Amino acid sequence: MAAHIGGMNFFDAQALGIGAVRHAALPLVASVIKPILLNSITEELSRAMSATAQRHRALDLLKSRGMLRLRDFAAEGVGAETLARLVREEAVTRPARGLYQLPDADVEATHTLAEAAALVPKGIICLTSALQFHELTLQMPSAVWMAIERTAWRPKIDYPRIRFVRFAGLGLTAGVVRHWIEGVEVPITDAARTIVDCFRYRSKVGIDVAIEGLREGFRRRRYTADDLWRYAREARIWSVMRPYVETAVSDGA
Repeated sequence: MAAHIGGMNFFDAQALGIGAVRHAALPLVASVIKPILLNSITEELSRAMSATAQRHRALDLLKSRGMLRLRDFAAEGVGAETLARLVREEAVTRPARGLYQLPDADVEATHTLAEAAALVPKGIICLTSALQFHELTLQMPSAVWMAIERTAWRPKIDYPRIRFVRFAGLGLTAGVVRHWIEGVEVPITDAARTIVDCFRYRSKVGIDVAIEGLREGFRRRRYTADDLWRYAREARIWSVMRPYVETAVSDGA
């Protein structure tokens, strides 16, 4: 026979005790689970807000600067996942690996120079690409001519097509002017330096291109014979250039 406790048998009291324990434990369980759920929800909202903020930041950067590399976005707190999502949504285009711009960006004639400079920040636009920039040739280079330091690693870039030459010493700084194109800083040799380089690398660009640029530069008053002489002396190419320069000057170019 079951024992009675205060009008209840032992089994009723035991059942009541278990129920009481369960009832008492519910607030404790809730106090543990509720913060976990709240933290999870907060983290999800935070991630969503962060992604939205990154999206707006990425678009604002492209509007103000025109073209950026992946590392530029990373420095501004914009992750690769955000950029990949923008590309999938066609809100952003990727003209080359690691390079981003807006799909409706105004494309200038010098657009490929900006693309090349963004991909090779230490490179210098030179030879016929610089001639074209200075409007000293009618030639349309099939690739961007770019100079890099003599011992520098040669980048492998699919687009835009880039042809590299190597400069050293003063060749990396003398007559190099930095221009801003589509929000990208683009180092380009000045007009006089470009002509000297074209004569120096005449076997690559062609002597006719060098002569055309020389005459057009005089016609447009982009430099003087003294400007050419200073660069040519440093490059030890004046003996080659001199007769062409004298002819261009005497003809009034």
